Amino acid sequence: MNKMSREKQDFKVIGTRVKRPDGIDKVTGRAQYGADLVVPGMLTGAVLRSPHAHAKINAIDTSEAMALPGVKAIVTNADFAALDDEFLLDVADNCLAREKALYHGHAVAAVAAKDAQTAKAALKLIKVDYTPLPHVTDVDDAMESDAPVVQAGRKQENVKGDYSDNVTMYCEFGHGDLDAGFAKADHVIERSFKTAATHQGYIEPHACLASMTSDGKADLWCCTQGQYFVRTLCAGILGMEASQLRVTASEIGGGFGGKTTCFIEPVALALSRKAGRPVKLVMTRDEVFRATGPTVSSSSDVKIGMTKDGRITAAYAALRYQGGAFPCETVAMGAQSAFAAYDLDAVKTEGWNALTNRPKEAAYRAPGAPMAVYAVESVVDELTQHFGLDPLDVRLKNAADAGTLSSYGPTFEAIGLVATLEAAQKHPHYSAPLGENQGRGVSCGFWFNFGGNTCVSLNINDDGTVGITEGNPDIGGSRASISMMAAEELGIPYEQVRTIVADTSSLGYNDVTDGSRVTFAVGLATIEAARDAIKKMCSRVAKIWEIDPDAVIWENGQAKPSGPNAGDFEPMSLAEIAALSSETGGPIAGHYEVNADGAGVSFGVHLADVEVDPETGATKVLRYTAFQDAGKAVHPDYVEGQMQGGSAQGIGWALNEEYIYDDDGMLLNAGFLDYRVPVASDLPSIEPVILEIPNPGHPYGVRGVGETSIVPPLAALSNAVSRAAGVRLHELPMSPPKILKAITSKG
Repeated sequence: MNKMSREKQDFKVIGTRVKRPDGIDKVTGRAQYGADLVVPGMLTGAVLRSPHAHAKINAIDTSEAMALPGVKAIVTNADFAALDDEFLLDVADNCLAREKALYHGHAVAAVAAKDAQTAKAALKLIKVDYTPLPHVTDVDDAMESDAPVVQAGRKQENVKGDYSDNVTMYCEFGHGDLDAGFAKADHVIERSFKTAATHQGYIEPHACLASMTSDGKADLWCCTQGQYFVRTLCAGILGMEASQLRVTASEIGGGFGGKTTCFIEPVALALSRKAGRPVKLVMTRDEVFRATGPTVSSSSDVKIGMTKDGRITAAYAALRYQGGAFPCETVAMGAQSAFAAYDLDAVKTEGWNALTNRPKEAAYRAPGAPMAVYAVESVVDELTQHFGLDPLDVRLKNAADAGTLSSYGPTFEAIGLVATLEAAQKHPHYSAPLGENQGRGVSCGFWFNFGGNTCVSLNINDDGTVGITEGNPDIGGSRASISMMAAEELGIPYEQVRTIVADTSSLGYNDVTDGSRVTFAVGLATIEAARDAIKKMCSRVAKIWEIDPDAVIWENGQAKPSGPNAGDFEPMSLAEIAALSSETGGPIAGHYEVNADGAGVSFGVHLADVEVDPETGATKVLRYTAFQDAGKAVHPDYVEGQMQGGSAQGIGWALNEEYIYDDDGMLLNAGFLDYRVPVASDLPSIEPVILEIPNPGHPYGVRGVGETSIVPPLAALSNAVSRAAGVRLHELPMSPPKILKAITSKG
């Protein structure tokens, strides 16, 4: 039998810090991103967007624009296929408005012209007859029974109560007797919280190039986190067969979940089909902010009871999320995440999603979790202050562990929450002294992690090198981690492996790069594909040695006899086997396809020190340490980078970032000048601390790490600021005016 599993995980490649394979191309500018592709005869696309927050579209007159010299095509929603699939219809209606413009910046029509100047001039000639309608942008206002209705008929049957038709979804999780649990508490705190919508802030705007020929075949090049999903959406919206559309993912200049759906790709394809020429469509930064998915904004109530020794007796949360003008189910993930860090006898979380006149939400790392955990961890921290208890002691006393019935249903297997809490407690940061107007905040964080549909092909080249074809865009270093896992399993140097990202016509379906799934799921498939290739190589060697295939084993990159009884043969290396492949049966390749499960949940703990200026309300982050269970850190540099990046984004979310609307529903800060993300001078050196509690669902123990790190910062910062300012804050972002108002109100 081939020895394909390790009793002891003694890795040679996994856990090292190898050079990234795409590094040179990216630092020299050779890498091609979404807007870099140019083809002969290409037209330039531009999109007309609604100036209203909510308006009925009575008519669209494109005749004058179409008559402009250089204009080759104009499309509206009428150029899409007739759809009865509700999900596809929502995507199509978001790409180009159908009967109503549902938010400020909603796309209404699009033009393809000989150049950008002509396209922009044509947009000004398109006449749209609007009837403005009442609008709503706040989630609590949207839920009121008399609120302006964004879309009628979208409410699910389980939504009860006197809510408007904007409330489309309700969910509930939990177990135990809340009333009995609260009765056991020595103190109960109930608070309300609000968080603003924030944008992922990727540097590269959405861009694509579409080319459709007269025979109905099409090619699409785009910056995306999932080219197969783009194919599914675009083919459905345009009424095409999936096999007729090939989608190629470019390099991606940031996504963080914001590039997991379509905003412009179906539009570019429709323009190309109508014009008979390739069409390139690139969003401006203003368009990115106005019309692509930010996070949900939220309103929540949390009630927690605790004994004087720090045991949580009962916990309840009501979460209200708005996901823009189209239904979403993000609140369910928030409701499941809210109390996931705790082992509770009595817990309940309810969630509602409401429509508003805002752009459709999109994922932003751990979608839904940061807002829920922020509210819960804030109340937990306030309770520790009330009793004068150590914040980490309390969390350890209540921490979920292996065997815990989670607040959202499953029983946890091996998890690393206790280990991260203990590591935080022992770290020098936790015992470091604080000065005047300074505070330290603590928060736990949680994310599910996903697996999903995955397909990998691994080819043994005749020179002994290995080529891997996988179907997920590299947004977090996956080319390196996949190559490392293949090298580890095959027993060859990392430098002999190259991983490429396939287009949709070259490999079986792969789910989107989201949910922290790629290193786990594609890594698992790569390992199994390598084992498939090893089995075939051992069979080839058995043929050469004229012995039974079961008498050949694989160790350290070589095929060897399984023992003295198998014969006296010199080991054959992968390169030697590959060189003889044409004489032993032809090319050697390993394949594996799977709908992976067993991703393993992920926990983190963050410590934040801040200083608040009592005269201005300005906050300075002094020190930040992030602890996280990675299962097994395949490439520690990448894991640390994910932890630091999520922390930085969470700091921005907590202190500065927000969508600001005026009374007319107009977005006022659609650009990086007014929508302020943290820059290097705003941040301390963020220290990542990796823990490794192996995930039993992966051959190497890997867990996803990309999303958990954005969950704790909101509460960690809020708890730190509240302690530094001497007053509790309940709304994000904690901008200087809000902090100063809270301090002044305290007196």
